[in-house]
Amino acid sequence: MMKIVIRSAAIIFSLLLTACGGKEEKKKDDFNINREKTKTEKPAETASTTSAVPASKRIDLENKGVGPVTSVTLTPDIDQALAKKGEEVYTQMCLACHKTDKKFIGPAPTGILKRRSPEWVMNMILNPEVMIKEDPLAKELMAEFNGAPMANQGLTEDQARSVLEFFRTLE
Repeated sequence: MMKIVIRSAAIIFSLLLTACGGKEEKKKDDFNINREKTKTEKPAETASTTSAVPASKRIDLENKGVGPVTSVTLTPDIDQALAKKGEEVYTQMCLACHKTDKKFIGPAPTGILKRRSPEWVMNMILNPEVMIKEDPLAKELMAEFNGAPMANQGLTEDQARSVLEFFRTLE
């Protein structure tokens, strides 16, 4: 009787060892990740649309843009009251997209009057939809800023002029 118990225990013990080991996990075929370094291809550049200087850095003081403003006369001294009003308008209507001293959704206005004519700046503020369609520089700026068109904030000409005066303080 003792031999039967010992043999049975040995058989059960060997079955347990066999059952616990040797299990092979199979990879699931329905989910697989292959990691490879991607290759970035640059789009073909054409001479007519590409310049060594980005549109935001390019100086074009002759272009007056497309819109209602054809002439702006700036006094030698900055009108501080008008600039203060312009800063308020800018903070309320423009600051969400234009940080004063760094590139954001749109270009920074600091030093803008060293790169653009006052008429161009006011036409861009007052007439952005048409500027983006018809002004080559505005088109290039939109492309440089990831195709984000400038929203028309519906400013009056007086408000746009005050913003322009505020820009004069950002040198």
